[in-house]
Amino acid sequence: MTLTDRLIREIDERRDDLIALTQDLLRIPTLNPPGENYREICDYLDRRFQGAGFETELVRAFGTPGDSDKYPRWNLIARREGSRSGECMHFNSHVDVVDVGQGWTRDPFGGELVDGKIYGRGSCDMKGGLAASIVAAEAFLAVCPEFSGAVEISATADEESGGYGGVAYLAEKGYFDPERVQHVIIPEPFNKNRICLGHRGVWWAEVETFGEIAHGSMPFLGDCAIRHMGAVLEEMEKSLFPALAQKQTEMPVIPEGARQSTLNINSIHGGQVEGDASFTGLPSPCVPDTCRMIIDRRFLLEEDIEDVQAEIRQIFETVKSRRNSFQYEIRELHRVLPTMTERDAPVVRTVARAIEETFGQKAEYVVSPGTYDQKHVDRIGKLKNCIAYGPGILDLAHKPDEYVGVEDMLDCAKVMGRSLIELLAKP
Repeated sequence: MTLTDRLIREIDERRDDLIALTQDLLRIPTLNPPGENYREICDYLDRRFQGAGFETELVRAFGTPGDSDKYPRWNLIARREGSRSGECMHFNSHVDVVDVGQGWTRDPFGGELVDGKIYGRGSCDMKGGLAASIVAAEAFLAVCPEFSGAVEISATADEESGGYGGVAYLAEKGYFDPERVQHVIIPEPFNKNRICLGHRGVWWAEVETFGEIAHGSMPFLGDCAIRHMGAVLEEMEKSLFPALAQKQTEMPVIPEGARQSTLNINSIHGGQVEGDASFTGLPSPCVPDTCRMIIDRRFLLEEDIEDVQAEIRQIFETVKSRRNSFQYEIRELHRVLPTMTERDAPVVRTVARAIEETFGQKAEYVVSPGTYDQKHVDRIGKLKNCIAYGPGILDLAHKPDEYVGVEDMLDCAKVMGRSLIELLAKP
């Protein structure tokens, strides 16, 4: 029996363990925001990794956005050194999950197993991927205890809110230095036959229009900031959105609609601050003197960030040329440049071969419409040999009744295990 055959059998025999591990992870509600139970899930994983012979390190991302004594940003890194020098394969998964929302028919933190699917918030995105990578690594170590290099697994915070308390912090501290780690797989849910090479760019900004407060019965004595913002929205509909639809990319972004530039109006608020839910009175009659809008601009590898910003400024300048007393400000909140790993990168070639051997079909290459922690591995860690590959259906992420398929997790674990054999099981 070959080493690969033994690995496949070992993973199949760990089916019940994979299910139980996924359920345990789902039953720890790591909601972000605010960042609940990060230490609890790290401690749970720490016990497991130490039992499997890994050396572990708990790292708190002090001073990062959201970090506080009440909600500390904890991360866990587990590393198992081989018997010979060689390269390190690193699996990185975030443990935070988004808000539950409405519409669930299952317990979002119950980890219920029904018809081969495990339900729960974060099952698909991405605790199922974390569990699959752990089982893959443990199975590899069981059948190949004498290996080259190192196997490393991290469980990190805050990916859903930018990753600054997780992978970004670790990258700044050198944990993703190419001298320390050579291959990175992030088990995000892109389907078991797909390799995600990277993601589009993002530019978030808060834009604000200004007016003058006055009595609501005499609005002509004031200047309505909301009407100014309405003119901005009208200009966006007229000129910006049609222009964005014409910008197409050669990146294999999924779904098809994301192969163009996009802009989302994330939120708008103008006028008086909304009162507490317990307040039952009426608002006072005032002309709003400010209106704020958050915009989420997703851009392509072919676009330049300065041009993206200039397009927004041009919208406001166009409106300003038509409206007396129009004043505005644009404040950048967040920026991430597009990234895409080359198809001939070592980790891409390795996982592609493992997919073909496992499923009898060639891997499909995709790019994510939204960003994930590859941005920090790439930009801060300076490590280009990074992909996303994991179980689950991307469309289920953040949805009610989110689930991950058990067979998909097992299959992905086999691809991950085959990749470990190719990269680390060397004489």
